[in-house]
Amino acid sequence: MIIVAIDSFKGSLSSVEACEIVKNAIIDSTDKVLTIPIADGGEGTAEAFYMALGGSWVFQEVTGPDWVKRKAGFLILPDGTGVIEMAQASGITLVKELDPLNTTTYGTGELILGALDAGCSRLIVGIGGSATNDGGVGMAAALGGRFYNSSMEEINPTGGSLSELDSMDLSLMDSRLKETEIIVACDVTNEFYGPNGASFIYGPQKGADRETVEVLDDNLKKLAELIMVETGINLQNIPGSGAAGGLGGGLVAFTGGKLRSGIDILLDTVGFGELIKGANLVITGEGSFDEQSLTGKVVSGISRFAREVNVPVIVFAGSVQVDRDVYMKAGITAAFSTNRKPCSLEEAKRDVRDNLFELASSFSALWHSM
Repeated sequence: MIIVAIDSFKGSLSSVEACEIVKNAIIDSTDKVLTIPIADGGEGTAEAFYMALGGSWVFQEVTGPDWVKRKAGFLILPDGTGVIEMAQASGITLVKELDPLNTTTYGTGELILGALDAGCSRLIVGIGGSATNDGGVGMAAALGGRFYNSSMEEINPTGGSLSELDSMDLSLMDSRLKETEIIVACDVTNEFYGPNGASFIYGPQKGADRETVEVLDDNLKKLAELIMVETGINLQNIPGSGAAGGLGGGLVAFTGGKLRSGIDILLDTVGFGELIKGANLVITGEGSFDEQSLTGKVVSGISRFAREVNVPVIVFAGSVQVDRDVYMKAGITAAFSTNRKPCSLEEAKRDVRDNLFELASSFSALWHSM
């Protein structure tokens, strides 16, 4: 059996599309090919779980990051686990104008509430691709949390309004949260605030200039200090708390969530450790295979399992920027670029479907001739 588990080629191919292209290119019909679409917690996470395990979709109206009502959905797996993508409710692709001072995760909280209403007692929440920087207060407000200014008036739960925050009341948070296991798919280790925190690292890509970044960072620091007083949780000591504009930390503090690597959650949930025992080859990959790929990302997660059972791992990537001796030490057998000639990034993206198919076809012919 050949396992094909390829991450998305950002801006070009989804994980589902990449896996299907490679599957269709493998020419020896005697080999069973199992595709496992991959996601890291961002857009496409729920789809990846659905393609791997099936389940049923639930759609509802939610509050978008810009406060505009929209439709969003979550997945219920066959075992009853709910899979939620914050990108569907609070994602950066949903806003016409980037404005991290005024965006909210309220809609993500509404999706969590919907999953609780559907009877889910275990939730996987992917938090990549956010348009927000509110520390999760919007999400918490949708679930019953109350956040006040010094006049005991409720503040608007946005990144900018946190400057007014003086107190909070978590006693009205949905009681079902205490009985619910919440696993947060998070593949970054950023702190809640500070130079390596949510605002400084990710604020600019959400539309924040230098002055706005400093305001957002001060606001998250204020929120973290208040959370420490109210809950005893020091978010600054939790790697990944700064993910998704601080939603990672908010899920920990307000819902009891636990942060885990997105790829580890997916591989564990689909039973990858058992599946790979029946494989004689794993094909993985992503848009850019670099040294970061070997530290907690998709390729690294897959290669860890493969090394335990001595199954070769092949990487297909748009660009290969890791020396062979380095990736071999990480359990990768070989890595190949999809690009067949020197070209611009625009050309590489344009031709990636054909190039990936040709690479997979050629490799398949070689593999089956051995």
